[in-house]
Amino acid sequence: MNSESPFSSAQEQVLSWADRNGFSHWAVAMIWLVAVFIMFQLVAGLVVVGLIFATEGMVSAGELSELMLERVDLLFIGNSVGQILFIGLATFIVVKLNIGSETKRDFLRFKWHHHSLKFVVLGSVLIVVIQPVIVYLGFFNSALPIPESLTEIQVSQYQMIEDFLTRDGIILFGLLNIALIPAICEEILFRGYVLRAFEKSWGIITAIIISGIIFGLFHMQLGNLLPLATLGVLLALMTWLSGSLWPAIVAHFVNNGAAVLVGVNFPELIFQDMSADMLPPVWILLMSIIFTVAVIYVMLNQSDQKK
Repeated sequence: MNSESPFSSAQEQVLSWADRNGFSHWAVAMIWLVAVFIMFQLVAGLVVVGLIFATEGMVSAGELSELMLERVDLLFIGNSVGQILFIGLATFIVVKLNIGSETKRDFLRFKWHHHSLKFVVLGSVLIVVIQPVIVYLGFFNSALPIPESLTEIQVSQYQMIEDFLTRDGIILFGLLNIALIPAICEEILFRGYVLRAFEKSWGIITAIIISGIIFGLFHMQLGNLLPLATLGVLLALMTWLSGSLWPAIVAHFVNNGAAVLVGVNFPELIFQDMSADMLPPVWILLMSIIFTVAVIYVMLNQSDQKK
């Protein structure tokens, strides 16, 4: 009696086809990244349009465009639905095509170890102490030549977020949609699936760097690419050193959650144009670098990867 499930048979066929055509784990992961980006954007847009019709009634195309810019709350809800369905859940399902004999949780490192709490704390501290470095990277990034059209899009996005976060009673909504949901879903995709797929193809060092760069590019913010890619590299590093996705999830939440809280209470610190006189003093930058290296050193020494 054949006990093989239809999904297992399909999995073997896909992997066999990939092997025959010279595909590797990284290639399958890249195909999924493109697919999930398209589906995520499509579904998020459909959800926003549906919510506008549900709350505002039937509107014209011109009114719809205006409402999509005004109803930032609906944009965040649509974004969250797209993230949950495709960046999170669909990735958790599709990863089966890459794992062979491993379980999905093992492949994604979606598990809690005896030392995970230690790395959760270290990862959270790392995200905090590196912030001055991130600020400087953002300033350097702003000096790079970027197409004006892309800069205008990013500025308009920041203006929408600023207007939204300065409303009353928005903290919990912001923490849910800007911090918690992205922290879980994006970590499943990037530090779970993409990092592991690239690691199997190229080794861990290349996987950490490339997955971090892709994480930055995925956000479609060239004006913020260096800070995002750096955070992506750090999250990948702590995932590999800890052997668990949870430290990166918590650190990601800390990073985004802190941005929400600062944006609500001190919007001038986040949303104003960056200039050299607004940068932290150099001694703070140096302390940030020292503490960042120190925390990474401790994580390296606490990791099972060194054994």
